[in-house]
Amino acid sequence: MNRTLVGTILVDAPHSALNNAGQEAGSRTDNAIGVKKIKVSGKEYPYVSGQAFRYWWRTALLENKKWLPSPINREEKIAYTAANPIKHEEDDVFGYMAAKKENKKNITLTRGSPLKCSPLISLLAGITNDFGVMSRHDGNPVPYEYQLYSTILRGIFSLHIEEVGKFYLKERAGYKNLNDDLKKEALQKGAKEVDGIVYLKPEERIKRITDTIEVLPYLYGGAKQAVAHTDVSPKLIIMAVLSSPNPIFMNIVGEKEGKVIFNVEGFKQILKDYADRVLSPIFIGYRKGFLPNMETDIESVQSNATPKIEIVSPKDAVVKMSEWIKTNLKFSE
Repeated sequence: MNRTLVGTILVDAPHSALNNAGQEAGSRTDNAIGVKKIKVSGKEYPYVSGQAFRYWWRTALLENKKWLPSPINREEKIAYTAANPIKHEEDDVFGYMAAKKENKKNITLTRGSPLKCSPLISLLAGITNDFGVMSRHDGNPVPYEYQLYSTILRGIFSLHIEEVGKFYLKERAGYKNLNDDLKKEALQKGAKEVDGIVYLKPEERIKRITDTIEVLPYLYGGAKQAVAHTDVSPKLIIMAVLSSPNPIFMNIVGEKEGKVIFNVEGFKQILKDYADRVLSPIFIGYRKGFLPNMETDIESVQSNATPKIEIVSPKDAVVKMSEWIKTNLKFSE
């Protein structure tokens, strides 16, 4: 079975510049900073890169779950972590590529990330240019420009449950996760090896999975926080555990006539098409007062739904998902 936790989130960005792109060409000043954006049908949509999204998530795990940070090795043109997923949980969940030595030979260890994230892309078009000055000095003030936006950002994520705490030994790109020293370290800590794959103890795998989900309400970060302070914790979370990795909630929230909407008919169709693959209840974490026109639509899909739908706060949604995982997920290895 290919069990995967899939979800989508919405971030409220009412006056924000959460991911800058550097100097903006064609601006009135030489030190103008633009936000990251994409252009669709002639309209500009700001976004936060998947890398930034993952950085917020990793930071929340290190601070809230006290994960041991993986040290960074820096060479002339490359940087990589310790690539020790036995000791450092973030190397397990976020993946790595690093050069190691084994029997005096250089060995490249690689691991695909079990946690996958999209960029957080604006559902609404439009970017505003703002103008400021640095004037805390004698003489003329120094002008500068920067960009802001007011929008709702949507992103999707998935956590491949089967791959957390599971490490391959084969000589193949993406599958050489451990060298001999790391394998020995894992086995000394209670892991076991089966057919060239090393598995951490089930309780450790479950902890890493639930830790990853439980910090979603505590995401924070982003650029321009000094003058455009934004709470990036999700105001809407929709998630479920599936027997396949399909990101089924990707298009459940969209835009229509300049408003962010919940696609009721699309959601009902997903329930019908994937009912045999949804293993858990569908947990919807909704912050009361956020896009109030959406609340009735969200509640309308709950009645007599199969699979079961639970609508709670964003924090309660991740707590309930964590409890479901601890109670229902079993590993055979």
